[in-house]
Amino acid sequence: MTKWFDTNYHYIVPELERGQSFRLSSQKPVNEYREAKALGIDATPVLIGPLTFLLLAKTKGQPFDRLSLLDALLPVYGETLSALTAAGATWIQLDEPVLALDRTDAERAAFLHAYGQLTTRAGKAQLMVATYFAGLDDNLATALALPVQGLHVDLVRAPGQLDQLLAAWPKGRVLSAGVVDGRNVWRADLRKQAALLERAAAKVGQDRLWVAPSCSLLHTPLDLDLETKLDPELKSWLAFAKQKLHEVVALAKGDRAALDASSRAAQSRATSKRIHSAAVQRRAGSVTEKDRVRRASFAVRRKSQLELPRYPTTTIGSFPQTSEVRATRRKLNDNQLSGDEYEQFIEAEIGKTIKLQEEIGLDVLVHGEFERNDMVEYFGEQLAGFAFTEHGWVQSFGTRYVKPPIIFGDVSRPRPMTVRWSKYAQSLTERPVKGMLTGPVTILQWSFVRDDQPRAETTKQIALAIRDEVIDLEAAGIRVIQIDEPALREGLPLRRADWAAYLQWAVDAFRLATAGVRDGTQIHTHMCYCEFNDVLQVIERMDADVISIENARSGSELLQGFEQYKYPNEIGPGVYDIHSPRVPPVAEITGALKSMTRVLDDAQIWVNPDCGLKTRGWEETLAALKNMVAAAKVMRENGAPTATTR
Repeated sequence: MTKWFDTNYHYIVPELERGQSFRLSSQKPVNEYREAKALGIDATPVLIGPLTFLLLAKTKGQPFDRLSLLDALLPVYGETLSALTAAGATWIQLDEPVLALDRTDAERAAFLHAYGQLTTRAGKAQLMVATYFAGLDDNLATALALPVQGLHVDLVRAPGQLDQLLAAWPKGRVLSAGVVDGRNVWRADLRKQAALLERAAAKVGQDRLWVAPSCSLLHTPLDLDLETKLDPELKSWLAFAKQKLHEVVALAKGDRAALDASSRAAQSRATSKRIHSAAVQRRAGSVTEKDRVRRASFAVRRKSQLELPRYPTTTIGSFPQTSEVRATRRKLNDNQLSGDEYEQFIEAEIGKTIKLQEEIGLDVLVHGEFERNDMVEYFGEQLAGFAFTEHGWVQSFGTRYVKPPIIFGDVSRPRPMTVRWSKYAQSLTERPVKGMLTGPVTILQWSFVRDDQPRAETTKQIALAIRDEVIDLEAAGIRVIQIDEPALREGLPLRRADWAAYLQWAVDAFRLATAGVRDGTQIHTHMCYCEFNDVLQVIERMDADVISIENARSGSELLQGFEQYKYPNEIGPGVYDIHSPRVPPVAEITGALKSMTRVLDDAQIWVNPDCGLKTRGWEETLAALKNMVAAAKVMRENGAPTATTR
């Protein structure tokens, strides 16, 4: 499972073998089209395009060219297109967002080959190829050469591509112009977008210009009308999926009243005093490189940090959020429980969890995060510049939904956010307890972000707020502080040429958040759900003392990167997959640790699960952790001396 491009939506990565065969496993697209048609809806079926399917897949076994499977895949697509046409579809959309990525000449040629065949199989139905999330750039000529009847482009993320597109536009083709943002919650500036449409219509003709969102509305909440508690001024600046469809219709019809209302909302937002804080802006503007640098190098810091055995054991942060925990939080929100009663419940859960970790034999403990509803929402609720919805749910994967906060203004931390719980947990044990925070880039990536200033500036403001929390945790006696950044890799721009600039400010934000502590305070970070081998050297620049990384779920692919790159600090590649209730045996975990020693020094290795344990049950959690601790003991007994300064 990994992130869909640079969104917070996840998909299961297809795994392909040499000589792979394909067949239809169901008629779901055809059946759903027929269902819509029976309701009187002339729908456009949407499929992932064959090149996006192949190029986002992974190969298993001996390496081979995924494009070698294209001719085996195309007949299955052809079968589906023929069935949709026979059912009455007049347009069929094939999503090819990989055209927004760097592509080779061979891959571009494969597009022309594939769509030459698919257009024939579609029969009377017309094909729309959809691209989104970035501009076509050097893939523009390929997209325009496809023998299809329509092309969708993202004019929100890449409005600058319109002139080049129109200059080469083929006569008679439909242009679907994505002019309403499908990725964020802000109202469109309809007059600005109408100007883009006027330019496009002058070239392609009004009858061949479609008005559309930039991408699927999967990434936005459903309906702003459901939000009855949002501040009216803030609400007037927003548009959810339903409202975005109204914007599409208003643009298509040239609705003057809607355009005027849009202009008033844009003016209100631009001049609102609630957005800007002079104090926050002064502080962010005064940051220098010195503020981002730890006082000593890792090699020097390590000598003053915790005394732990080799292969120290820990968890990533969260423990099972049971139905009882969720029900208690719901009672608090529904005013059926007092604040004091809720805190007593959380203290009891923390106490139980600390005791269980001690009994299991973990070396570095956590408090369990029972007070947290979500790793971003929890912090956003306590930061200035954030707003929250009641019903702003968006799909993360499967049946799991998240409710991202909205960053509408300058960000600061009015008061400590986590110190009370970390300090309480540490008071219950002699063993070190990690303070647990979410990093600035992840808070940014997993929120709906203001679009009136650069993302780098907003991230810097969040980093300063997290820095204040880190320093307060240290002052409260917390010697290990983990700042999670699972979203750092997913935030990479889609084109490699743009990576360096993003990674500069993203890594700077992490360093700014963590560099204020003393040498003896150990800084951890955690990453998951992404391709880490792309950014291993960047991870070193973050200068965390310890990084834990999802590893087991991806079949230990991470370790391949360390064969060529010698990571200097300490690292905990996950030893078991937390997304399954399966309890890995001791021998399996020991084998995973032995594999790590082939590419890492044993003094570098930490022993931990892939990710947090929030979604697991207590029974399998405790059993798996006991086996994990037992495996670490096996490694200590079979290896070098058992004590080191870490």
